Amino acid sequence: MAGVAEIWEITPGRSRSVSPENFTGAKGAGGMATEGTGAPASRELGRGWKVSPSIELAAGTTATLAEVAGPGVIQHIWLTTDRRNLRGLVLRMYWDDSPEPSVAVPLGDFFCSGWPGELALLGSEMIVVAPAGGLNSYWPMPFRSRARITLESTLDYGVMVYYQVSYVLRDVPDSAGYLHASWRRANPLGDPAVHTLLDTGAGQADVAAAATTGSGVAGRYVGTYMAIEPGDAGWWGEGELKFYLDGDGEFPTICGTGTEDYFGGAWNFDLAGRYVPYATARLGLPQVLPPDRIYQPYQRFGMYRWHTADPICFDRDLRVTVQALGWQSGGRYLPLTRADIATTAYWYQARPRAVAAPAASQLVTAPQVVPVGPSTVATGLRARIQSLLTRKPWRR
Repeated sequence: MAGVAEIWEITPGRSRSVSPENFTGAKGAGGMATEGTGAPASRELGRGWKVSPSIELAAGTTATLAEVAGPGVIQHIWLTTDRRNLRGLVLRMYWDDSPEPSVAVPLGDFFCSGWPGELALLGSEMIVVAPAGGLNSYWPMPFRSRARITLESTLDYGVMVYYQVSYVLRDVPDSAGYLHASWRRANPLGDPAVHTLLDTGAGQADVAAAATTGSGVAGRYVGTYMAIEPGDAGWWGEGELKFYLDGDGEFPTICGTGTEDYFGGAWNFDLAGRYVPYATARLGLPQVLPPDRIYQPYQRFGMYRWHTADPICFDRDLRVTVQALGWQSGGRYLPLTRADIATTAYWYQARPRAVAAPAASQLVTAPQVVPVGPSTVATGLRARIQSLLTRKPWRR
């Protein structure tokens, strides 16, 4: 897929776009609507004057946002809607003739904003979240015969949805994989305090077939979004990210050194007694809730890492896990069994594979409870003292 360095190169392709102003993406068919959500406002101006800028998504229904014939590549998705509960809307994507989705993720979590009512503002390479609620994806999404994108509401009220899906009709090379994204949540995490982000299904029939044919399930892991509420006071990010490749057993091929390390940070994300959010092109901690406290069990965090420069390649199968790990007295690790953790894994694979649908019960997130008490400064000082007693021994 062409990057910025190649946009000057004139290659075969026809640009198209699907939106409520052109539901099919057909050439010369944009802005033709005579009915739509903007009809009352355009009644004096008529056809071509923003008659259909959005759709109404009723409670408990599913809308098809786009369904287009290929071959081609989806280049950009922009969407905005009611921001109160983005986890209550489920985004699905189907490739070619697959009856099951290869992407099935709550809308907010796909766009790195998993905590209800809160946007994680970021300007990264693959996901951009603008201040007023503009959700943007730049993940390239190749498809061969067909692409279908749907949005399901599990809410008990209707919402307006504005969106645009931009794509190019072009040949897709044989080596192109299909985008997949899967969401998992554990609340509470339980014992052992290990959360599985992804397991492509080692031992399933197609994996066994691939062992003899040498094709079919190879892929590249390309991104992680994680939302966590630790459930215990003190530092919570000692857990290692582990990547088990192509039949790895008890121990993985790739093992990190800590949660904040994997997301590009260091030393508890703590700078002079405060969590300091950051968002870069490929990794970040854009969300700390509330932002003016530290080492509290009820705080909520959002982090992302894109492996666009260092994709994790596998031939047959991949399993990804993260430990939820903090500190307790005596310089001992503390498994965070009470943590609420939700992750979105992004990867490409050589053919479309079904991903599990998010369970309805897992889409419900209780409002954050922030205790009313002493000043933030006093609370932070006490938490700081506690952290000094339980923090990484080698930092003292």
